[in-house]
Amino acid sequence: MTVLPFGIPGRFWRGNLHTHSNVSDGALSPDETARVYRETGYDFVAITDHFRPEYGFPVTDTRGLRSDGFTTLIGAELHAPRTEAGQSWHIVAVGLPLDFGPPGEAETGPELARRARAAGAFIGMAHPSASLLTAVDAGSLDAAHSVEVYNALADRENRGDSWHLTDVLLNRGHRLTTYAADDAHLQPQDPPPCQAWVHVRTETLAPDALLAALKAGHFYSSTGPELHDVRIEDDAIVVHCSPATKILLTGGHPGAEVAQGTDLTECSLPLALFRGTHCRITIEDTTGGRAWTNPIHLPPVDNSTH
Repeated sequence: MTVLPFGIPGRFWRGNLHTHSNVSDGALSPDETARVYRETGYDFVAITDHFRPEYGFPVTDTRGLRSDGFTTLIGAELHAPRTEAGQSWHIVAVGLPLDFGPPGEAETGPELARRARAAGAFIGMAHPSASLLTAVDAGSLDAAHSVEVYNALADRENRGDSWHLTDVLLNRGHRLTTYAADDAHLQPQDPPPCQAWVHVRTETLAPDALLAALKAGHFYSSTGPELHDVRIEDDAIVVHCSPATKILLTGGHPGAEVAQGTDLTECSLPLALFRGTHCRITIEDTTGGRAWTNPIHLPPVDNSTH
């Protein structure tokens, strides 16, 4: 069964995993981009510039932007041909070495992702809905650790949410976590930054600790609300959170368990509907902000007698 991060030693650190600077097609320098996040109260940011020939295949070095109370993760958004819709792949790779090599002439997206994962990176399937990824596409990206289930930039075209594809993949046996991100370019026409993030649970803000926690799934995602504790007790899931209007349990089976009200801060929901598959908690507040756990995998009911 999934290990939930809420009881793990340490604290949650807020960060963005998908960000662009003027090293590729962002508006601001890496320093200015990091400052936006630092001054908004983030603990870390990954600047993931487009790893394309027109930008010189950059892995943007942000080590000099680290300070007490704020750090960076080294990464890039990788591209290679081609998805079923005819587009190049968009693959977030966080934790890349600075000397990560450009794609080979015949290297496919899944092959590039495998090479990045072998080099130590956390691999995210970027904005599947906006990229029109099919289940066949997504299933072929076998190096992925996680799916970008909410992308704030893609939300302006009503393609920010990728939960449906994620549930299909999970039901087909793919063990994936899920994260939310800005995909910030900080261009004048873009939505404001700092709209979607992850809370990563570690004892320190060290980049290596954050990267290990991401790979282990010790995080949750949000566009506003906070999850204080989520735990399984007997045949129920117990939630403690910031004030919410809805606490929702959904997952790998049609249907849901729902608690609704005003300023809900805790509830208990039965797990029976999702035994033998996966589930997750979603909370929603009065502004429409949401927070999500990673998928929680539940064993089937043991009906054997002893």
